[in-house]
Amino acid sequence: MTSETEIERDIVAAGKTAPRLTPADIDAAIVSEQYHVFHGTTLTVCALTLRNGYIVTGESAAASAENFDQAIGRKIARDNARNKIWGLEGYLLRQKLWLREGPLTSNG
Repeated sequence: MTSETEIERDIVAAGKTAPRLTPADIDAAIVSEQYHVFHGTTLTVCALTLRNGYIVTGESAAASAENFDQAIGRKIARDNARNKIWGLEGYLLRQKLWLREGPLTSNG
């Protein structure tokens, strides 16, 4: 599995300089986080509040209660929530570029 750090390094090495999102941009969008484990379950939910007040959620659950670890559940749930931010921030960046540059010229 390729990490964000490796991908970022490849982008920089390739000399890509057009507007884009970085892992730091995604982290900067998050202003707070909250977690909840539902009583009697292994279901962990993470709620990340973004700078504009929007809340993104992620979840995790162990298939076997014996494998449940609260710290691991929180990490997985947070990663799942954080991954959703890429799409939201990508849309926002594309909208800003569109407003600046005008509509895309291709039909696809």
